Amino acid sequence: MYLFRYQEELPKLISSRPTKHVTHSELVKLMEWKLTRGKFRPRLQQLVASNSEDTVEKCSRKAFSLLPDVQAAIAELSTLKGVGPATASAVLAAGAPDQTAFMSDEAMESVPGLKPIQYTAKHYALFLERIVEQTEKLNKVDSQQDWTPHKLELCLWAMTIAEQLQLQLLKDVDVKFSDTDADQRPAKKLKTR
Repeated sequence: MYLFRYQEELPKLISSRPTKHVTHSELVKLMEWKLTRGKFRPRLQQLVASNSEDTVEKCSRKAFSLLPDVQAAIAELSTLKGVGPATASAVLAAGAPDQTAFMSDEAMESVPGLKPIQYTAKHYALFLERIVEQTEKLNKVDSQQDWTPHKLELCLWAMTIAEQLQLQLLKDVDVKFSDTDADQRPAKKLKTR
């Protein structure tokens, strides 16, 4: 599986199995893919590779069986060495895109109220809650009604990358979720002496 084809090939492989799961080699490739997109942490690659084939398959089978309880599935996958909420979300998004989204930095930065980014299960739950809310809104106004949390995450990722590259074709596109979704966090009080 080529790294750039992860988005297309891994979901097909997972869905083709009688019980959804990932193999050891798929998890290792998924980590390679993730590290090419985000912050490079070579130690994570070694940790993921140190999991046994049997452990990866059993753990991922159990995680998929726990859905729709996404938090329980994230917790189960996070028992694997080198797998935290972000990597666990990538596994789940590949096998259950209708219920989950990958916790990419780019997508999380696009969601009001989620900064600073924290790589925790709690922060992922907040992110996914907002993504699911917006997915439901999109499906109400889009006649095709084919929006999923993962599809929305991919769009947010692409929009952020396009902005970073300063692509002119997107100059008139408003990226906000909606005017009513503005960041409602109160400002921090400054200490005075």
